[in-house]
Amino acid sequence: MIVLGLNAFHADSAAALLVDGRLVAAVEEERFRRIKHWAGFPSQAIDWCLSSAGLSLKDVDVIAVNTDPKAGRLARAAYSVRHLPSPAMVLDRLRARRKRMSIEQHLAVAFPGQVCRARIRPIEHHLAHLASAYYPSGFDRAVALSVDGFGDFASAAWGVGINGRIAVDGKVRFPHSLGVFYQALTQYLGFPHYGDEYKVMGLAPYGRPTQVEALSKLVQPATRGIGFALDTRYFRHHRERIAYDWEDGSPMFDRLYSRELEALLGPARDPKAALTQQHMDLARSVQTVFEECYLSMINALSKEYDTDALVVAGGCAQNSVANGLITQRTPFKRVYVAAAGYDAGGAVGAAYAAAALHNEAVVPERSAYLGPSYSDDQIAQELESHRDEIEAAGCTVAHQPDESLLIADAAKRIAAGQVVGWFQGRLEWGPRALGNRSILADPRRADMKDIINQKIKRRESFRPFAPSILREAVADWFEQDEDVPYMSMVLPIRAARREQIPAVTHVDGSGRLQTVDAEHNPRYAALIAEFARLAGVPIVLNTSFNENEPVVCRPVEALQCMLRTEMDVVFLGNWCVSRRAASAS
Repeated sequence: MIVLGLNAFHADSAAALLVDGRLVAAVEEERFRRIKHWAGFPSQAIDWCLSSAGLSLKDVDVIAVNTDPKAGRLARAAYSVRHLPSPAMVLDRLRARRKRMSIEQHLAVAFPGQVCRARIRPIEHHLAHLASAYYPSGFDRAVALSVDGFGDFASAAWGVGINGRIAVDGKVRFPHSLGVFYQALTQYLGFPHYGDEYKVMGLAPYGRPTQVEALSKLVQPATRGIGFALDTRYFRHHRERIAYDWEDGSPMFDRLYSRELEALLGPARDPKAALTQQHMDLARSVQTVFEECYLSMINALSKEYDTDALVVAGGCAQNSVANGLITQRTPFKRVYVAAAGYDAGGAVGAAYAAAALHNEAVVPERSAYLGPSYSDDQIAQELESHRDEIEAAGCTVAHQPDESLLIADAAKRIAAGQVVGWFQGRLEWGPRALGNRSILADPRRADMKDIINQKIKRRESFRPFAPSILREAVADWFEQDEDVPYMSMVLPIRAARREQIPAVTHVDGSGRLQTVDAEHNPRYAALIAEFARLAGVPIVLNTSFNENEPVVCRPVEALQCMLRTEMDVVFLGNWCVSRRAASAS
């Protein structure tokens, strides 16, 4: 059976393809459109997923969409009776619902002349999230938790996966939402763009939790049962129309917090204003309150189900700091965090859930390397077509078909302090570059964080970088020996090791690691092993290959990013483009 999964008409639009129960392709629309968090219909992602498998639209049996307009109807009706919404809010939601119902029309426009025989299968939003974590995990039995902003009138859902089936046992309904809490405070702190929550998480280690008491008025863990509750006085989403629009595919969210929040905490930060210690303290307090509610839910779940395995998804599951605390502060000892916990992951989850509903046996797939790849010949064509630009930038091009020599060259350059673009194999699925579309550098250099932030990423100085570490070396360098292939957990680095890798050590002594093994990424694992031989450290600094744009997808984007920044060299497959001033010696 061929199942096409979609996240459509929402930020992080995406498509995924399941063939006979096996996930063979998944990619976000933003990687093709080059607009962060692209919202709308993922036509280019669909086209790539099908063509990569040698299929066309007529071959698809089921199209699964990660929302179900019928879900939560009784809860919606009951809420509307108790809290009459504004006419503008009603009209806005009706318009959004009409968009979500037009899959067939969008397919007809995007694929003219192609016949679509597929059944359109709506999948409830949180079931899609739960499925995106449960099925790839490989666990026969596991508690499943989804926590995000909102989807199908709920902000959280939980249940249990057993023998390939997921039972949803409970939900947190509108208007209560941990995602809204975090997003509202992100806006208040002067980070207005969709998806800016990771900036608050990155800022938090620089502060102290001085505002926990005040923020605890905004949201509280459930005193009985599972869940949490907002004090809705401090938010707008439940009583006013919150504009959610996209222009050229870029999503824009209106202000979520109310004037009562400013009365409690003071005026919101202007995005152009300097960050002060007060803002850092508030960020730390936001993170602390979030962790309290998140971990409270997980501890409550552990009392309801007889298993030590947990799978988590939803936008809040992107909070890697909180995820790193799960095995330390809850009884769960086996934890799987979805590769794409946010709404893009709903494309994969919807496909898995639909396959299960059709009694299709699902094959667990833990690899995140599910996107486009390019051959050496294709890369050569791109380099030739941009030869004038390359020469004008003072760069040289070389081809090295011997993999061991290529890896030795790259590792030597990293050890010499060069900033290396690493473009290899299939594009990663999810928000993180995992060694195929990465910028790599020496983690031993204390100045490397500032060099990359200023000269290449051109972003805030507090933003951290990740340590990619060989899986077998984790216990020697981190206090917790966890498997973290998608950078989904922040863990404490051993105190004795922190001075050895200052470029990837957060101010609080932690790191958002990525564990690397030869099974899932042999070339990247070999590169780290060679760097370890040269430097004595089985870790490289890894950050996404981009500069204020989506992660690069195609060779031309990697080349252009290298040419317009101060990157020293880029390895594109077996090709190497380097500045003449940057030698490997």
